Formats: sequence, C-alpha cells, structure tokens
Amino acid sequence: MHEDLPLLPPDGDVDAPMFWQDGAAISRGRFAAGVVALAERLPVQPWAVNLCDNRYTFCTALAAAALRGMTTLLPPNAAPTTVAALRLAYPDGVIFGDEAGGIAEWIMPRHAPELPGAWLPAIAADHPVALVFTSGSTGQPQPHPKRWRSLHQAAVLIGRRLLPSPSNIVATVPLQHMYGLETAALLPLAAGHAVFAARPVFPDDVRAALAAMPAPRVLVTAPVHIRALLNAGTALPPLAAVVSATAPLSAELAARAEKAFGAPVHEIYGCTEAGSIATRRTIEGPDWRLLDGIDLSLCGDSPEVLAMHLPTPVSLQDRLELIPGGFRLLGRASDLLKVGGRRASLSDLTQKLLSIPGVIDGVVFQPQRADQDGIVQRLAALVVAPTLSEAEVMQALAHLIDPIFLPRPLRLLAALPRNAVGKLPQAALERLLLEA
Repeated sequence: MHEDLPLLPPDGDVDAPMFWQDGAAISRGRFAAGVVALAERLPVQPWAVNLCDNRYTFCTALAAAALRGMTTLLPPNAAPTTVAALRLAYPDGVIFGDEAGGIAEWIMPRHAPELPGAWLPAIAADHPVALVFTSGSTGQPQPHPKRWRSLHQAAVLIGRRLLPSPSNIVATVPLQHMYGLETAALLPLAAGHAVFAARPVFPDDVRAALAAMPAPRVLVTAPVHIRALLNAGTALPPLAAVVSATAPLSAELAARAEKAFGAPVHEIYGCTEAGSIATRRTIEGPDWRLLDGIDLSLCGDSPEVLAMHLPTPVSLQDRLELIPGGFRLLGRASDLLKVGGRRASLSDLTQKLLSIPGVIDGVVFQPQRADQDGIVQRLAALVVAPTLSEAEVMQALAHLIDPIFLPRPLRLLAALPRNAVGKLPQAALERLLLEA
C-alpha cells in the first residue's frame, strides 16, 4: 500500500523558527521555499552526496534531493579518497557542499532566499532518502539504506521521549553520522524543533551557540565533548536537557555534567543499522527504556530489533540482558575478554582508566596485529594525562582492575585521534602504538 509522509509537520506554524543562524531565525516557510526552488533546479540523477556541515544547507540539500527522487549518500568522512570511492560505486550523482574550491559541485548558500513562505509536499514513505555508512572504526564502512518512513518515525519517537515541547538544539555531532542525522536534521524536519545552523566543537563555541538561541535549549553531544566542556570549566546558559550518544557515558561523568549544567543528561542507544532504539537518564541506573513501538527478541545469543518502521529485524552487535520494557547493556560482543577463567570488557576497562584523576582522555584496546611468533599481543592503552607519568597512571589503574588485564604497553600522548563523533578507529590506534 502506497503511503506518503510529510517532509515538514503539516500542522506546524509556517513562521516558526527552524534554524538559528547569524543571530536570526530561518522560518519553516522560508526553508520550504528554498527547498522547492533548489529541487526544481536539480538534474534527474539517482544519487546525491551531501558533505554539508551547516545544518540549514544540509537539510535544504537533503529535502530537495528527496523531492527530486534522489537518494543522498552520507559518507563517514569528507576525505577526497572517500568521496572518490563513492563516485566510482555510485555514478551519476551530484555533490553538495558548503564551500567553494573543494570537491563539491553544488555550493549551498548559507542564507535562505527571500521567497514567500511555502510548505513542502509529502514524499513516498518507502523512498530511500539516505544511504548511511557505518563509521569504519573497526573495518570498511558499510552502507545502509534509510527509507523516509524509518527516518521520520525515529525523529517522532526521540522527540516524544526527550523533547516534549518545541526546543532549540545545538548539536556538536556531524550530520553524516546516524545519531547526528536523527537529532540535528530529522528533529527539525519531522518533529517541529529548531537547530543552531553551525556545528560548534570547542567549549567556548558551544557556549556562544547556546547563548544565541532562546530557551528551552538542548545540547546534543557526545561523551568526549561533555568531558571537554567540564575540563574547560565552561559555564553554559540554562539548559532543558543534555543528550549524549556514540559511546558509553559513565554515571560519574553524567553526574558531574548534571551538576555543572543544571539539566538532566539522557543517553540514546542505537546503531547505524536500526537508528535510535532506547534511552536512559544515566544517573538513574543501567536500565535502558525502549522507544515506543520498538521491541527486542533474542535469536540464540544475538539480540534483534523489531519495529513497524524497520523493513526487517536488525541484529545487534552488543550483548544485552532483556528486562520488561528494555534491557541492560552487557557490552559489545567483540569487547569481551576471557583470560585465565576471568572476564572483563574493553569498555569497562576504559571507563576505569578515565576515572583516574588527571586522565583527560584514554582508551584500552586489543591490538589486532600479532608478534613475530604469531601470538596476538596483550592489551594496550593510550592515555592523555598531562600532569601524570606513565608509571603513575599504571599504579592508579592497578588499584582498579584485575592485574591480568593491566595494559602493557601504556603510553602517554598529547591527544587521541578521535573522529568527529568521538570514536577511535582501530587502525589509528595501532599506528600510534607503533609510533609510541
């Protein structure tokens, strides 16, 4: 049965803010008029590559491509080699970007055109609006098509759970990541919220972005950025909520954030394959609450996500303990370590490392390369701790974890190679370990 779903809520106010840019609001009507004008100019092509970082230009290009019947490719990064590989695999497309002089063919203007306010027509619910790629942190990025039904419903469910009233969002995560796409593009598009157009990363820029919008303000971010804000001692304007994803957030860090920012800190659990699945307020305990209409089942030891807006069940790579209405996260299947009959997980070891006073950033990981005898090496750690020595970090860590899981080597670095969503690619970690 054919079904259409709107690109903007049909009962919304055409004059309501949708984006905040340069101290002024871009209304939903002006955004819609710009989308329609761009869609009429686009060639008839199957693909579009969206490299825009500005939320207004990204959403304009995404919506216009959808109206034109195109599928938008969202690469994990904008490196020329990544984009060139996409062009080979998906020919006959256009590339949208924010700046001239790069690889983009369509440079998106940052300002909405002075056109009469409009509204957007609906599009087919089963149209593959986007092709989202995994981050590639543990291997080659893998593509996952996203129908408009799935994207639209995810935004509605997140908004209903975490943002009960229209909110103004500042997001520090890129739009090409599933979490960023849902929160910084789809919440404005499908759920009636507004978003700051730029993507601030540094603490002072985050503060300024929040201050440029009226309340209620919501910060959408990642643990690495929360830690940076706390370490910088940045005082933020009043917040309605902080939302975090992309990596586990410790209860200790969440409690510090709630105290410093004066707002509840919520986490979203999800994956590229299924989108957002569950939420929790971190300080309230380890239990995750499934979003409405989402269910979990176990196929052997592998959990599967089921939902009306997902075309097929989606298998998860994490180990979960199912509870009524949700689950407890036991760790990623690939994180589980078994040595001498004892068990640990890489994520838990990393959290203990990060809990050491003076440690700014760090990671415990399993090198994948083998030594000369073909034996896989033991755990290693890379740490950012400007006021500590390697011996001091190791001594503190020895009080927190089983000696059999102590990482050797443990090396101090000036910074870790985190990508735009705070993840650490395995290949980069191994390269740094070799250099250290």
